[in-house]
Amino acid sequence: MPRPRTITDERLLAATAQVIGRRGPGFTLADVAAAAEVSVGTVAQRFGSKSGLLQALTRRTSAEQVARMRAAADVPDPVEGLRAALLTWFEGMSDPNEAQNHLAQLGVDLIDPELRALLADLYEATGRTVLELTRRVDLPRAPSPERAARVLTGLLYGVSMDWSVRPRGALADRLREDVDAVLDAWKGR
Repeated sequence: MPRPRTITDERLLAATAQVIGRRGPGFTLADVAAAAEVSVGTVAQRFGSKSGLLQALTRRTSAEQVARMRAAADVPDPVEGLRAALLTWFEGMSDPNEAQNHLAQLGVDLIDPELRALLADLYEATGRTVLELTRRVDLPRAPSPERAARVLTGLLYGVSMDWSVRPRGALADRLREDVDAVLDAWKGR
């Protein structure tokens, strides 16, 4: 009879995200195992390879991000809900070096066809969620909901990338300022 799992996938994936933030794409399964306080064999047995680990992390990120966005949007004012949902994307990202390491990992992920496809799924899921939320709001000067959603998602990705390279102030503040500038303009303020 196999031993029951005492180490959850969640623990290993959280350790992976932490290690990527510290080391970037040069991380190893041994780094993840050390951060999770398990053997390398445990990580390898569970995910098979570094690519398998990254695939699992991307799948988890996609599901969690959509859930966070929907939870944040569950407020009486649909515009505030949209704003809150958008601001969940990079919450907790406050260290420019960590952001740069995640960005470097993204560059490596784009080379791998399987990871690139999972990233496309992640972007599609978050984009659909933004579109769903954009359709609920009354923004008299906004373009069509489809274009508005595309502009807002592009804004978030662009601001986060720019901040990763040229960190000025806190990322959360920059995102808030820029999202508010667009939403206020679309409200007619």
